[in-house]
Amino acid sequence: MRGGCDQLIDVPNHIGGKELQSIDGEWILNYAPSTGEIISRIPKSNIQDVNNAVKVAKEAGEGWGLLSKNERADWLDRIADSLERRFDEIASLESLDTGKPIRISRAVDATRSVTNFRFYAQQIRELEDENFTMENATNHVIRRPVGVGVLITPWNLPLYLLSWKVAPAIGMGNTVICKPSELTPMTANLMMQVIKDSGLPDGVVNLIHGTGSEAGAPLVSHPDVRFVSFTGGTSTGSIVARDAAASFKKISLELGGKNATIILDDCDLEKHMDSIVRASFLNQGQVCLCGSRILIQDSIYDSFKNKFVEAVNHLKIGDPTDENTDLGSLISPQHLEKVSSYVNLAIEEGGTILTGGETPVIGTRFEGGNWISPAVVEGLSHESRCATEEIFGPLVTLHRFSDDDEAVRISNNTRYGLAGSIWTKDSLRGEKIAKQMDTGMVWINTWLHRDLRVPFGGVKDSGLGREGGKWSLGFYSETSNICIMDD
Repeated sequence: MRGGCDQLIDVPNHIGGKELQSIDGEWILNYAPSTGEIISRIPKSNIQDVNNAVKVAKEAGEGWGLLSKNERADWLDRIADSLERRFDEIASLESLDTGKPIRISRAVDATRSVTNFRFYAQQIRELEDENFTMENATNHVIRRPVGVGVLITPWNLPLYLLSWKVAPAIGMGNTVICKPSELTPMTANLMMQVIKDSGLPDGVVNLIHGTGSEAGAPLVSHPDVRFVSFTGGTSTGSIVARDAAASFKKISLELGGKNATIILDDCDLEKHMDSIVRASFLNQGQVCLCGSRILIQDSIYDSFKNKFVEAVNHLKIGDPTDENTDLGSLISPQHLEKVSSYVNLAIEEGGTILTGGETPVIGTRFEGGNWISPAVVEGLSHESRCATEEIFGPLVTLHRFSDDDEAVRISNNTRYGLAGSIWTKDSLRGEKIAKQMDTGMVWINTWLHRDLRVPFGGVKDSGLGREGGKWSLGFYSETSNICIMDD
């Protein structure tokens, strides 16, 4: 067993405003990805804990759903204020728990977690019921809470994605049970502390720790749960969809991706290279939106390859607490083994490793961590496993294309369809290509530039449904029509 901190932190379940262990009293150890040290332990919850949480959430919904939208929006702003006061703590905990650089956790995770609550507070205040007038009647379309919901989030952007779900869900009058990844429990616990301190009524937001099979599955299949929002892997998402469908729950699934970055022959490489590298390796490539397949037009392939590899080699990998670090560690030994296996597979499939794929030397303190240098591979078929399967790590493949039509064909040649990016001086040409890409989102000359009002989600094996802006408010509510006949 790997070493641990001097004092082990117990991270509890939060049910009805109370901090609780699992009913069975069993625990799961949580390790720091950068060092391998034990940093905390969480309850290994089971169906008994789930039943307790659902019961509490259902009872809390009786009062919470009766509040006005403005009252609920005010609560979201209070939570945002409380989160903002603990901004630095969020960033530090997220860096510790995920292994990502503190600079990234501050700029991305902590910032967005606060923004999510503020954004949805404003969206809910601006939401209006719709009215449709007939010749002899008036229709009033109203929104009501769905009921008790389950929010399941992954380990790569823990509080970022949890707040993205909690804010609109409770803002629309629902009560929720959160199920964060057992690999990254720390900021979910902080959020629950903030919610308790804000005075939010007990039971509106609850949190259960544990594994997917022992805690997540009984939550999804529970008869009193009316909706499930899941972000995670495609294989797990298919199980969630199956279990939720049996009782006709509303489901939203944001799943995996194998995204294409398309470099057209008129791309300004000097201007955009840093952004293209960021799109490839942000958060060690552990972002579902990362562009892990880079498609380069023939005439600029060699020039792009040389500049790209040079830029990747300048990335600093190492101590997550160092403000100058660009890349941290992977989330777990198991995930490191998976990514490393794809480096080996790339060679077996005939690829050439241009750089990376090795264990970096970064000091004895981090020898127990999950480290790998960012890998760039060329020479693979666009139909190879490395070019079509989601790796979710710091490995990108380079592929040539001759014209725009071929770029579209290659980009669509996977089971996934989450996102993509196009880099060109001709925005009209880029938009024409974007409209042919079988994907939920496309950026042109930028990446991860998010307007929270627009829909977020994928097609094919990348998900089901959309969240973001009014799409989230629609998912987290039920619409009813009241038709009143004129006198």
